[in-house]
Amino acid sequence: MARQARTPALDAPRGRGGMLQRTPQPSRDRFGRFSESFARAMGTSGFLLGMTIFVLVWLSWNIWMPPQYQFDPAATNFTLLTLILSLQASYAAPLILLAQNRQDDRDRVQIEQDRQRAERNLADTEYLAREVVALRMAVNDFSEEVLTREMLRAELRTLLEKLDGQGAEVAQRDE
Repeated sequence: MARQARTPALDAPRGRGGMLQRTPQPSRDRFGRFSESFARAMGTSGFLLGMTIFVLVWLSWNIWMPPQYQFDPAATNFTLLTLILSLQASYAAPLILLAQNRQDDRDRVQIEQDRQRAERNLADTEYLAREVVALRMAVNDFSEEVLTREMLRAELRTLLEKLDGQGAEVAQRDE
C-alpha cells in the first residue's frame, strides 16, 4: 500500500511529517575507539608526567651507573631512547589523526541534527505566529459584536430615564 503525500496546511506546523527519528548508535569500530582512548590518554598531565619521569630515570641510569650496567650509554647519544621515542611518535601521530577524523564525523552529524532542530523550531514558531494572528483576528471580530461596559451603562441610563419619564407621567395622571 503506497503512502499518499500530505499537502501542507496552514494550521499545522511544517517539518514534522516523514522524519525518521533515529537514536545515535555507538560505533562498533574497535580500532577507532582504541585510537580515541589513546589520543585522550596522551593528552593528560599524567601521561606527560609519566613520560618525563621515564626519560629522567633512563638518562640518570645511563649517565651515573657504571659502564657495565648502562644499556644506552651517553657516549652513543642515547640511541635506544631516541629510537623508542621516535617509535612512540610514529604510532601516536596517526592514532591522534584517526581520533580527530572520528570526532569530525561526529561533529558533522551533530551539526546536521542541530540544523534540522532549528528548522523544526522555525516551523513551530511560524505556526504559533499564525495561530496568534488568527486568535487576534477572532478576538477583534468578537469585540466588535459584543457590548462594552460603557455602552451597556449608557443603554441602561436611557432606559431608566424613559422609565422615570413614564413614572412621572403616570403620577401626574393619577393626581
